[in-house]
Amino acid sequence: MAEQNRSKIPGEGPGIAIIRRSCQVILRAILREIEAIDAAIEALVDASPQLARRIEVSCSLPGVGKRTAITLAATMPELGTMDRRQAASLAGVAPHPKDSGTLKGYRRMHGGRSTVKPALFMAALSASRANGPLKEVYQRLINNGKKPILAIAALMRKIIVILNARIRDNAQQQS
Repeated sequence: MAEQNRSKIPGEGPGIAIIRRSCQVILRAILREIEAIDAAIEALVDASPQLARRIEVSCSLPGVGKRTAITLAATMPELGTMDRRQAASLAGVAPHPKDSGTLKGYRRMHGGRSTVKPALFMAALSASRANGPLKEVYQRLINNGKKPILAIAALMRKIIVILNARIRDNAQQQS
């Protein structure tokens, strides 16, 4: 966080000490707000068994933590009701071609919901290092000559597709 960096300002003197104290006060206030928001989110999750189940199903995939699961549940409530292509496109991780006539351009990910991509990126980064099936996919892509960032992007898509299927299948089983 920026305030943590500011509180580590180099140097000594009366002005620097005032800045450090000010940054520490602000940092404590920010942390209290984060704790209050986390408590409110936990209360909402506890009040809804369906939401709690979606988060539990999402957390069962290695690399997806509780914050990522909560982010996906909040920003993509449709997850589990669409097909894999729609889910990837809504999350902004579907490759869109840049072709024109005979020209074959690169496929690029764009669009989608802006709050989903950072959460998926962190989950993909974690999944590429965690023991599980996604680590093997990542290693296979790297061994086949793909760039690491491209392999992470592929994991982002794979995560959203897997979660969409798991949430859909769990909803069908409960009916």
